[in-house]
Amino acid sequence: MPERPLAPPARQREGLHVAWEALIVLLVCANLGLILFDGLFAIAPISQLLATWLPAWHAAYDQHIHANFQLIDLGFVTIFVLDVLLGWTIALFERRYARWWYYPFAHWYDVLGCIPLSGFRLLRVLRVGVLLVRLQRLGLIDMRGWALYGLLRRYYLLLLEELSDRVMVRLFSRLQQEIGASDDLSRRLLQEVVKPRKERLLDDLSRRLQGMLENGYRDNRGAIEGYVGSLIHQALRDNREVRNLRRVPLGGRLADTLDDALADIAARLIQGAVDGLQGPQFQRLARNLAEEFFDAWVYQDENTDLALEELLVDVIEVLKQQVLDRRWSGFIGPVEPPTPPE
Repeated sequence: MPERPLAPPARQREGLHVAWEALIVLLVCANLGLILFDGLFAIAPISQLLATWLPAWHAAYDQHIHANFQLIDLGFVTIFVLDVLLGWTIALFERRYARWWYYPFAHWYDVLGCIPLSGFRLLRVLRVGVLLVRLQRLGLIDMRGWALYGLLRRYYLLLLEELSDRVMVRLFSRLQQEIGASDDLSRRLLQEVVKPRKERLLDDLSRRLQGMLENGYRDNRGAIEGYVGSLIHQALRDNREVRNLRRVPLGGRLADTLDDALADIAARLIQGAVDGLQGPQFQRLARNLAEEFFDAWVYQDENTDLALEELLVDVIEVLKQQVLDRRWSGFIGPVEPPTPPE
């Protein structure tokens, strides 16, 4: 399906955005070139060589540019700060992020690239990164196929995973402390979480009870009937009247017939009970049993409150260990396909 053409205002905004991005790219290139050349100019042999070959130009550069390099760089930084503030304002206007303060974290490379170089000379390389990101935005390069980009992205994702895991462990530890310090946590959980969902839980419990009985009988019908039959046979063998009946003529055959009849009746009773699981009578029974179980479960005293709190603390401890165990899984496992920066 062909893309719909942009409206004139949208095309105009898009053109202004591309023009501004191109301007910033040129300024970043100029700034990086100036930083590189001024760094070489500060090297004594190179400076002496330029003074020998181009004495007038060397003196002018040393007097007007090298001596005021920090002020010139500050002018570039001012424009870069303006670019960040402008992008932040547009992001707020277009509601690109859920919170207003997300923008500097999403565009951290632009923010760090605005730091003046005095005392932060190692951050000069960030401006190279800013240049590459902006060229990626303009579609002039594609860093996703670069081996260096994949390597850096791998360690970047590893760093993010490490930081997020540490935050999660810290939050879990704080939550465990809150559980231990709060006396009414279990009561609040039951009153605000469990009891408002009583009807849904009862329906689920009764449905599970019905399904358990149906599936259990269907999968173990032979074993159940054999077990009930063995109980009947044992009861008849232990019964004194039946033993006396076997001593009279034809009493043994009569006792065997009684044994078979009782086993057949028991099997039919079980089958009838299972067939009646779908009936309203059993559903009312299952509902009542589920309600009794629910009431017994939400019953509270000191022992139940303590047991629930200990359960929550142990569950959180297991989650903490799970987070710690998988901390290096992202480093060991395969690297996911990189995505272009925003």
